[in-house]
Amino acid sequence: MENYQPSRCPIAQEWLALDEFERVQLVREYHEDANEPLPEDAIELHASIHVVVENQIAMGFVPVPATIDRLIRQGLDRHEAIHAVGAIVSANMYDLMTGNETSWDQDQYRRKLEKLTAKRWKKGKW
Repeated sequence: MENYQPSRCPIAQEWLALDEFERVQLVREYHEDANEPLPEDAIELHASIHVVVENQIAMGFVPVPATIDRLIRQGLDRHEAIHAVGAIVSANMYDLMTGNETSWDQDQYRRKLEKLTAKRWKKGKW
């Protein structure tokens, strides 16, 4: 795999054959080339969250591909759908890091993904 395009789902076997650093680098390069307005100190974390979501899709973690597909059907492009799911991942990670949660709750994550809609995402109420 030579480049990352968030508008297209990477081929799972190719994606998973890369090591984590290579995945982050590909996503980072995409965002740098796209001239997206991301602060330099945030691009690594942004790319890492993309990778977490893409990894879950490639590994077939059922709620994530289904959520991405549903958000696309509801009008988001794939890149924005990755961001929506990534926001939930980030919020859960923040709760873990700040001590609001003591462990990753897979059922809670699944419920949040099931509640996520394009309309809620666009309103900032995910």
